[in-house]
Amino acid sequence: MIDPLAEVVTLLQPGAPFSKVVDGAGAWRIRHPLLGRPFYCVILEGACCLMAEERDSLMLTAGDFVLIPQAFGFMMSSLESLPPDAPDTSPIELMEGRFRLGRQSGPPEIAMLVGLCEFGSPDAALLVSLLPQLVHVRGQSRLATLVELVREESRAQRPAREVVLARLLEVLLLEAFRATPEIDTSPGLVRGLADERLASAIRLMHENPARPWTIAQLAGEAALSRSAFFERFSRVVGVAPMEYLLAWRMALAKTKLRNKEGSVAEIAEQVGYSSASTFSVAFTRYAGMPPARYARRKMVEEP
Repeated sequence: MIDPLAEVVTLLQPGAPFSKVVDGAGAWRIRHPLLGRPFYCVILEGACCLMAEERDSLMLTAGDFVLIPQAFGFMMSSLESLPPDAPDTSPIELMEGRFRLGRQSGPPEIAMLVGLCEFGSPDAALLVSLLPQLVHVRGQSRLATLVELVREESRAQRPAREVVLARLLEVLLLEAFRATPEIDTSPGLVRGLADERLASAIRLMHENPARPWTIAQLAGEAALSRSAFFERFSRVVGVAPMEYLLAWRMALAKTKLRNKEGSVAEIAEQVGYSSASTFSVAFTRYAGMPPARYARRKMVEEP
């Protein structure tokens, strides 16, 4: 059986260029304008607050794991509030890979491991749009172990380091998504797969993207009326069913074009288009250039 979540994470080609341990004491507040940079954090001890765009304030406690696949601007702060007009805190580096926030003397009141990911896929924005904007997992020691393994590997200079890091991050991301309760997940693929009715339709779109799916057919697979299926899919996944199917087809098409897995006509058929011209029009509208030019450009860009 095709696993849609595993497919998306594998195509993302995750990497881990940066991680650090951050301690804090007293009052502090930091902002992360990390547009487009995936962010993860595990609270090792203590507690703090996280305020992400369009989300209520979230208290993080020891053992909590947070993942923001496409990091928008967000803020983290101590439980002890700084005055609103006080300047944001600048972390002080104590030693390589370890930083301090707030009061510099005395024992830390919080310790966390934070890091940035990067997605090697040129279509990362397209694929990330299928994922929830924020994942919060509580009480999963496996995640803390995986994060620590990522941290250790990122600092070591062992053979096959990049390959190991990529595999560790794939496992980390998959573990984070499947461990997330539905109530704590924003709309996206993870919530869709947690819904038994929608999951069957999503898996079929991934198993057979070439099939000329209609709303009526997908609704039938989900045992829902067309209107109920459309409303439920749009609310839970965050996009309309045909918009999701188009995004997945385009992600597959781009990968196939980059990897030279056939002619434009062959790839068009593989992703659900009756002719090369129909596919070319849809691809150009989505990617901003015809598929043949996209494939040539990627060949030139390859080292």
